[in-house]
Amino acid sequence: MIDEAKQRRLAERGWRVGSADDFLDLSVEESAYVDLRLRLSDALRAKRQQQRLTQVELARRIKSSQSRIAKMEAGDASISLDLLIRSLFALGASNRDLAEAISGASVTVA
Repeated sequence: MIDEAKQRRLAERGWRVGSADDFLDLSVEESAYVDLRLRLSDALRAKRQQQRLTQVELARRIKSSQSRIAKMEAGDASISLDLLIRSLFALGASNRDLAEAISGASVTVA
């Protein structure tokens, strides 16, 4: 968040200050969906790194490509939630791991 003085100076010059949700005009539901996707993407990256796997190695494990893994970890909208979740399960994630990722609990990388 930017400080009030800077926000006031920007407003005086005709700029509007807001969140990404404001800029994209996202509903509460859309914002929650984007947040869910990003949390699962972060959990996938953390789980892969925890197991010291490369994107290529994970891709082989789930019969996909490295570029698709990169898109999954970046939260790309072209990747389905189904694929994200199946990939987490392929890495040995439990239902509890998914619940923690969804709830926003910090993902531990050993």
